[in-house]
Amino acid sequence: MLNLAFDTTAGSCSVLLENNGTVIEKYVQKMDFGQAEALFPAINNILKNNNLKPNNLDLITVCTGPGSFTGVRSSLTAARTLGFALPNVALTGVSAFEAYLYDLSDDELAFYNAVIIETKREDFYFQYFDANRNKLSDPQALDYDAIIDRLRHKKVTLVGDGVERFLNHPSGLSLHVIHMHDFLPIETLAFCGNKKFRLKKLDYPKPLYLRAPDVCLKK
Repeated sequence: MLNLAFDTTAGSCSVLLENNGTVIEKYVQKMDFGQAEALFPAINNILKNNNLKPNNLDLITVCTGPGSFTGVRSSLTAARTLGFALPNVALTGVSAFEAYLYDLSDDELAFYNAVIIETKREDFYFQYFDANRNKLSDPQALDYDAIIDRLRHKKVTLVGDGVERFLNHPSGLSLHVIHMHDFLPIETLAFCGNKKFRLKKLDYPKPLYLRAPDVCLKK
């Protein structure tokens, strides 16, 4: 099963083509801006390099956020455009929280597992899960102290691209495993898409916005 997964929600433009869990080709470019312009050329090159056309795909998996407003919008616009043009190709969205969570192996899971995602503000995007990867909270934007209050006196694993900044201050938490990332691992995004496809639980991609975009009027 050919799965094309991509993400532009945070600090990279990432595209992966895989077949039943085997990576065929991957493009990952770390960038803070310009992901939208890089995405379709990357997708086109990967398909061309492997003598494929878009209608040869079985599944398209896209990250739905949270992340930058422009990055989330770019990913979802691309995915929905492809889905409209390719009605015979399955389409699903995966949140960054879910993708980061599945980057943890079973032995790295604690009873509490917190996904902490960078906002580039004073707060963090946050959600935590139990040892069976069931959610224990809804996705939220929380400040440092609010996250500490939720995790205090618990054995916890931390994962996400916000973990490094979060741990800049002594947390006093009982930490089982720490996974720091610069951006979302595209392999686990693809894995989650495959899982939804196998279980027939595809989620039409909808943006996961946890706050309003930063906008201002020109003076």
